[in-house]
Amino acid sequence: MYISSDALHAGRPEPYADDDPPSPIFPYGAAKAAAETAVRALDPGAALVRTSLIVGEGSPQIRLCRDALAGRGALFTDELRCPVDVTDLAAAVLELAASDYAGPLNVAGPDGVSRAELGLLVARQAGLDPGALTTTTATERGLVRPAEIRLDITRAAALLRTRLRGITELLTP
Repeated sequence: MYISSDALHAGRPEPYADDDPPSPIFPYGAAKAAAETAVRALDPGAALVRTSLIVGEGSPQIRLCRDALAGRGALFTDELRCPVDVTDLAAAVLELAASDYAGPLNVAGPDGVSRAELGLLVARQAGLDPGALTTTTATERGLVRPAEIRLDITRAAALLRTRLRGITELLTP
């Protein structure tokens, strides 16, 4: 099994299916795509788990949100992802490890949100002022990154007993 990333896609308005081929536009995505190729060459029967922003108490993503709410950093408004709870992801990976599933599988949350929207959800859950959130865009920062990466999790939802909860559900006060 290999834990991959949605970052191996270039970004588009339509959700990416499990079998969509990688189309990376920045180094991290290219590294993940190359690693998938290497894993498949070594073990064609391996599961390739394509996931998104991993969230949970103390996670780097949540820390970035809290930092942006405290004026230390900014969150992108122009980068859409499908955050997944770390416990949901871990349970899904354990299920897959006990199965004979092979190939790519999107394992992410069902909600597409920007990093800034994630920050607003964190603020509401923590009782912080959402107006304190500092935002920017990847474009303003001169970064070449995928703008919109939604993962279609239909196959994972049908295959797994683990329910992949949406970020709105996870961060509702």
